[in-house]
Amino acid sequence: MGFLELLSGFFGLAYFTAWSISFYPQGILNYRRKSTSGTVVDFHLINILGFTAYFASNVAFYYSSVIRAQYAARYKGLTPTASFSDITFAFHGILASVVTTSQYLFPRLWGFTPSLGNRPSRAILGVIYCSLLFIAVVVTIVMASPNHGSTDDLAVTSWVWLDVIYAVSYVKLVVTLIKYTPQVLFNYRNRSTKGWSILMILLDFSGGILSIAQQGIDSYIQRDWSGITGNPVKFALGNVSIIYDLIFIVQHYVLYRDSNAKQNEYDPLLASDEERR
Repeated sequence: MGFLELLSGFFGLAYFTAWSISFYPQGILNYRRKSTSGTVVDFHLINILGFTAYFASNVAFYYSSVIRAQYAARYKGLTPTASFSDITFAFHGILASVVTTSQYLFPRLWGFTPSLGNRPSRAILGVIYCSLLFIAVVVTIVMASPNHGSTDDLAVTSWVWLDVIYAVSYVKLVVTLIKYTPQVLFNYRNRSTKGWSILMILLDFSGGILSIAQQGIDSYIQRDWSGITGNPVKFALGNVSIIYDLIFIVQHYVLYRDSNAKQNEYDPLLASDEERR
């Protein structure tokens, strides 16, 4: 195994660790405050759908011989860049999101005081229902195609099972594009990020950088950038997350800095950070 392969593996482990840990600060902060005030359930609820889609698509890319053969037919014999760390990360994301979402939907079970952000918005529920409908439509189209199981040249031009996996993976992309928006707007309306864990954002930002770096290395090793175009969700996931993370960082450390001055009273995880500022 060469240096680049080792570096790719290290980056994979590093982003898996950063992103996995990032699921915990918000839940811990909620638990210590005995409240979810300052945040909305939309982010965590739609994360369940997003990571379920991400898990399913990566399992297919990694384990399914049919999907891998159809991918190779479309992309000049290359293999998908999905890794085992993607699968374990997605599965962990599902579990962590379910636990955190339960703090909002069942606050009394956790001993929390109910807050305004505990009910999902109609917009987020609409996205969830439309995403499921979209997948159902694509599955129907593929099943109607006589070549849906082809793994040769027909897989290039026909509707095949690979297209279903792409449909599922695009759900994750759509979720990532919108899931942060309700919280960004909530912070904007309140002129504060109190209750929203900035530590979660910093970890997410680090994971996004490392994820993009790993995929770039993997594509370079194969000497073909279709490693990115063939799995655009993983690449876009890192980029979109970084953009939103930067917005939250600006909100917390610049725009609403004064209103967050006593954040450490509620988030012991950030106490040392607040003391340094």
